Amino acid sequence: MTIKENTTKDIKEEKGIVLDGVVVGDKMDKTVVVSVSRFIKDPKYGKFYKVSKKYKAHDEDNQYKVGDKVSIKETRPISKDKRFRVIK
Repeated sequence: MTIKENTTKDIKEEKGIVLDGVVVGDKMDKTVVVSVSRFIKDPKYGKFYKVSKKYKAHDEDNQYKVGDKVSIKETRPISKDKRFRVIK
């Protein structure tokens, strides 16, 4: 491999957003629902508050269950709602 090929390969692997969350649903086939929480600072008062959002992620082997901590990565659209896949 040349240096140029190696750097382009690394850049391709780096694409996409990676989020950490907890599995809150696993009843669908090859899909888990992951809740991602984050803290936001109120612009006026400066108070921090918690905001959570649910994402559907692709789980090929159905190995993750409710309560597992996982990392999800943005990928191409897999279905109508699934835009993420479980990486860990």
